[in-house]
Amino acid sequence: MSGHVNDPHAHGHDGHHGHDDEHGDSGMHATFRGYMTGFILSVILTAIPFALVMGKVFDKSSTTAMVILALGAVQIVVHMIYFLHMDAKSEGGWNMLALIFTLVLVVITLTGSLWVMYHLNHNMMPGMITPGEARIAP
Repeated sequence: MSGHVNDPHAHGHDGHHGHDDEHGDSGMHATFRGYMTGFILSVILTAIPFALVMGKVFDKSSTTAMVILALGAVQIVVHMIYFLHMDAKSEGGWNMLALIFTLVLVVITLTGSLWVMYHLNHNMMPGMITPGEARIAP
C-alpha cells in the first residue's frame, strides 16, 4: 500500500521530516566538544594577530597585514567547519559548490574593481595630456 505510514518508500511520512540518511547526511552533528574546539581555535586565531600588532613583531606593516589576512582566512575555515558544519559531503556537496561559486564571484569582483581603479588612477594622472592634444578639431 503506497503512501501508508509504515511504507518505507513513502516520503515525508516516516517521521524523519525529510532528512533521509541516504541523501548525503554528513554525520557531522553539533556536539559540545566540537563547539569548544571551534571556540578555542577562534580565540587563538584572534589572539595571535592581536599579539603581533601590539608587540610590533614584524618590522614592515605589510608583513603584519599578510599574516593577519592569512590567519583570518584560517579562522573563516574554522568557523565553516565547527560552527556551520560545512564540508565536502554536507547537503550532497551543494554547500561546498555554492561556497566555491561565491568565492569565484568575490575574487572576480574584487580583482576587476582593483584593476579598473588602478588603471583609472594611472591614466588620469595630471600631465598625461600634452597641450597640443587638447585641441578640438574644426
